[in-house]
Amino acid sequence: MKKNVLIFGLVIGTILCANMIVMVNMMYSNPDFKGNDIVGYAAMVVLFSLIFFGVRNYRNKHLNGFISFGKAFKTGFLIALIGSTMYVVVWLFYYYLFVPDFIDVYTSYVLNECAAADLPAKTAEMENFKELYKNPFFVILITYSEVLPIGLVVALVSALILKKKQKTVNFENQE
Repeated sequence: MKKNVLIFGLVIGTILCANMIVMVNMMYSNPDFKGNDIVGYAAMVVLFSLIFFGVRNYRNKHLNGFISFGKAFKTGFLIALIGSTMYVVVWLFYYYLFVPDFIDVYTSYVLNECAAADLPAKTAEMENFKELYKNPFFVILITYSEVLPIGLVVALVSALILKKKQKTVNFENQE
């Protein structure tokens, strides 16, 4: 299981990180860049669908085609955790070393997109967010919250689809 989890987790993590760096650079270098959250999260769902193939691969190649829901979910969870952890670690390095003022750029972007009536409330919200983002622990938590829940949902759905119990033969009723 370890090799399977590592391979699929590293593939997901690598693609997630590459996508994140491209999107951050686009937003960072072009303040008028309008990201699309729906497309971004849809892309993550598609990417995390590799969890399905990781669990199926493990089931078919190592467990003779049978896997319990719990083992399937655990495998999917570990794949999602590895991919998400790579995303968090790369973001921490990237943020602190290459774009330390990203929150300022992001804040001005959000406030420019905000309606005039909502501006005072949104300004206060973004100032609070900037203050929280000074704490690396908060940065880790918020970054995990961007990706890990999607991976967990895909792991759950994959486990429900792929679970397959071995049929037991009852020898008592056979004559």
